Amino acid sequence: MPSPFLEIVELADGKVALRRSDEEGEPLLTIEFSADAQEYLQGHYIEVAKAMISAGMQVAGQVMDEEEDDYIPEHRVLH
Repeated sequence: MPSPFLEIVELADGKVALRRSDEEGEPLLTIEFSADAQEYLQGHYIEVAKAMISAGMQVAGQVMDEEEDDYIPEHRVLH
């Protein structure tokens, strides 16, 4: 059974990944910042990635709540 615990790690290639804490396989998601973005963020890209993942988890929870309420939007607008 997969671990219910998730961890955010920096991979050897510089990508930031979200994975289950007990797995060594493919991460659930990865975020990659260009060299320009890393420079612009003055090395604080890990903190930005954590905030992005946190926001994504909140939205995922809301989506799951909506599905439990049998709410299915007619159209989804992606920005």
